[in-house]
Amino acid sequence: MVARIEMLSVEQAKAAAKECGIRESMAGLSVYRALLRHPQLASAVNHLLTTLLFTGNKLDVRLRELLIMRIGWTTGAKYEWTQHWHFAQRVGLPPEDVIAVRDWRSSTRLGAADRAVLAAVDDTLERGKISDSVWAECVRHVGSPEQLLEMVIAIGNWNMFSQLLRSVEIPLEDGVKDWPPDGRIPQGGDA
Repeated sequence: MVARIEMLSVEQAKAAAKECGIRESMAGLSVYRALLRHPQLASAVNHLLTTLLFTGNKLDVRLRELLIMRIGWTTGAKYEWTQHWHFAQRVGLPPEDVIAVRDWRSSTRLGAADRAVLAAVDDTLERGKISDSVWAECVRHVGSPEQLLEMVIAIGNWNMFSQLLRSVEIPLEDGVKDWPPDGRIPQGGDA
């Protein structure tokens, strides 16, 4: 797959990242090589992303990664699923729990908080908002108002990334195998 917007070379992306305060380690990723064509936008998007991932996160990392993986699976975002499969492993999520997001309603591996967040993802993707009954479950199992706000923003952020990745057709980095662990692709997913 070739991106619909020509990506910067890694060297160009690193130079652009340095100018707008984005970590050099991010600049080599295909998504940043595309985003950095618009440095101001890349900087704004990066600020939200790094806040959710590293600097200001209140939402439990497990819940955040499960919701990202559900979005990647449900929307068929190969890049999102593949990148966060590896990230979820690095932060300690068991592979079986991550795979469970594919059919979370039938899984016995997921707890009440996991299920509440995954229901919030599905509600948002299907209806554009979280229903009253699902919100009540999130209040019961997720935590504080700050955590709930972050959950809503995280769902929106990674849904936006899914749209970006699929619309611009951002390819995986060279040598990265898609749809881990088993290559299974969701119905309607990017092949």
